[in-house]
Amino acid sequence: MGDTEGNSGYGRKSFKRSKSHFADRVTADGRDGWPVEAGRYRLVVSRACPWASRAVISRRLLGLEGALSMAIADPVQDDRSWRFTLDPGGRDPVLGIRFLSEAYEAREPDPPGGVSVPALVDVSSGRLVTNDYQRLTLDLATEWTALHREGAPDLYPAGLRDEIDEVMAEVYEDVNNGVYRAGFATGQEEYAAACEGVFRRLEILSERLAGRRYLVGDTITEADIRLFTTLVRFDAVYHGHFKCNRWKLTENQVLWAYVRDLYQTPGFGDTVDFDHIKRHYYQVHTGINPTGIVPIGPDLSGWLTSHRREELGGRPFGDGSPPGPVREGEEVPAAGRP
Repeated sequence: MGDTEGNSGYGRKSFKRSKSHFADRVTADGRDGWPVEAGRYRLVVSRACPWASRAVISRRLLGLEGALSMAIADPVQDDRSWRFTLDPGGRDPVLGIRFLSEAYEAREPDPPGGVSVPALVDVSSGRLVTNDYQRLTLDLATEWTALHREGAPDLYPAGLRDEIDEVMAEVYEDVNNGVYRAGFATGQEEYAAACEGVFRRLEILSERLAGRRYLVGDTITEADIRLFTTLVRFDAVYHGHFKCNRWKLTENQVLWAYVRDLYQTPGFGDTVDFDHIKRHYYQVHTGINPTGIVPIGPDLSGWLTSHRREELGGRPFGDGSPPGPVREGEEVPAAGRP
């Protein structure tokens, strides 16, 4: 998620998501010049951003906290991009910068495509390595295996990749990106087409998940992570702020149970900060919410209620195990939790 036109520009023109301009990969063999190496890179995220949240969840499930440090940006960015005002002195303590844009500019002056998270930065040089949100988590799952924790799940199993890719492509087009096309639409027909696409796909996914616990196979995969990060934000911001209001997620029995199941799984809900999510969308997108008022709802107490999805079988971590306790300093503040 980035800022290409400034906060007031949201909703002023038809939405089109920019491709990641910096698509270098960090791999086991270092073929792009960036080998996997513990401590070499810093992952910059916002807990508000669904695209960055994928990386936060993957990092935790795979146990990469000790190998890949993480910087958390202020959810309320200004027109100069994501900023580190949550840290003492307003600087990231590892990179020493005030704005993520500084790492982009160290890589390329006047970088095209805006400043987005997630971003992987080379610590020693301060240069951006990649902002390829589509590839980053797949590489964490497949290229960083030497640094995974014992018992880490296989989030992108080789035998299921074709099916995972197909499901993720549909979810991306209609749901992950569809809510943005609806929310930033500049005309009624544009909005209606996007919104109808969102709910058409959600209904298909509901049918798919009615008799199976996870999207592909019987364990959590990358496909579940990508759907979760949109669903967990749905009632809090997409239903009202983006006008995706045909029904609330809590009104769909299957999807509401599915997302609660994931939320209550270690590595998912313990990375979610509803305070960051709501403040970002309602205060940053001034083009569609000029007052900047943040709604007091919805009620979050239902997230920890019984879902009974375990009755469908499935093994969340396959032959592995859940991640351990959240590392000190990375826990979501109480204000951001149900």
